[in-house]
Amino acid sequence: MTDTSFDAKAFARKVLRTEGEAILGLLPKIDERFEQALDLLQGCRGRVVVTGMGKSGIIGHKLAATFSSTGTPAVFLHAAEAVHGDLGMVQEDDVVVALSYSGETDELIRLLEAIRRIGARLIALTGHPQSTLATAADVTLDCAVPEEACPMNLAPTASTTATLAMGDALAMALAQRKGFHAEQFAHLHPGGRLGRRLMRVEAAMHAGEALPRVRPDAGMPDVIQEISSKRLGMTCVVDANGRLAGVVTDGDLRRHMTPDSNLLSRRAADIMTPNPVTIRQGMLAVEALRLMEERKITAVVVVDDNGTALGVVHLHDLWRTQMV
Repeated sequence: MTDTSFDAKAFARKVLRTEGEAILGLLPKIDERFEQALDLLQGCRGRVVVTGMGKSGIIGHKLAATFSSTGTPAVFLHAAEAVHGDLGMVQEDDVVVALSYSGETDELIRLLEAIRRIGARLIALTGHPQSTLATAADVTLDCAVPEEACPMNLAPTASTTATLAMGDALAMALAQRKGFHAEQFAHLHPGGRLGRRLMRVEAAMHAGEALPRVRPDAGMPDVIQEISSKRLGMTCVVDANGRLAGVVTDGDLRRHMTPDSNLLSRRAADIMTPNPVTIRQGMLAVEALRLMEERKITAVVVVDDNGTALGVVHLHDLWRTQMV
C-alpha cells in the first residue's frame, strides 16, 4: 500500500546528503597508506587485477575500466570464478586490488593464500581495517562510512559510493603521477565522443594525393579541374617548394565570372585569395571546427612551421565525426 505522506524529494535529498557525507568522510583517511598504495600501483610491472563480489564486484568492474582507460592495464577477476580456474590470470608481477566492505567475504578470503603463494602484491579497500582481508593486505585503505543511505541501513549504498570514490582517487592520482595526458586518452578512446573531441586535425585532413593544389601560373581550366576532382570546393596555390601562396575557392571563381572578365584566360595567381586562414598541425580538430564556424568558411589549410601546405580540413568532415 502506498504511503501518501511519503515525501520523495525530501528522502532523495537525504540519500544524496548521506552519500556526499560518506565521500567527504574519506578526506582525513588520505594519508601515507594512500601514498603506499600509489607506490605499489606505479611500480606494478604486470597488470592491476581488481576483484570483489556482489556490489563490490560491480564497483570493481568500473575501477578496472577506469585504470585501463587512463593508462594502467587492468582486468576484473570475479572472486568466485577465481577459485574455479580464473586465478591463472594473476601473475607474480601483478597488483591485486580487493574490494570488500566487510573484509570477510568468503570468496575473497579463500583467495588470500593463493595470492600470497603467487607473489602478487595486495591492496585492500574495506570498511573494516581490522578484518581478515585488511590484515592480510600489503596496504589497506579505509572506506568506512557512518551509515548507509538505505533507510534500514542494510543495502550497500553509501559504502559502495565511498569505495567507488576512493578507487577513482587512486586511479586519477596514479594517472597524474605517470603523466598521462590528453593525447594518450584520445589514443585509448578512438571510437568514443571524448576521443573524437581530442582528435588532431591530421586525422581528418585531406593530404597526399587528396590535397588539391596548383601552381600560381596554372591556367584556369587546370584550376577548375583540380577543384572539381578533389571535391573540397577549393584548391591550394603553392610555390615550387610546396609553400602556400593562396587559395582559390568556388566563391572566387563565381566572383570573377563576369561577361568581360575573360576568366578562362586567367592564372591561379590572378584570382586567388592570398594569405588565407590557416591552422597548424597538432591543433585539436574541435578547435579547427570552431574556427571555421566563426570565420564562416568551409575549408582550412593545414600548414607546418615553414608554411608548407600539408592538408585541407573540410567543415563537413568534422561535422560527420560528431565531435560536438
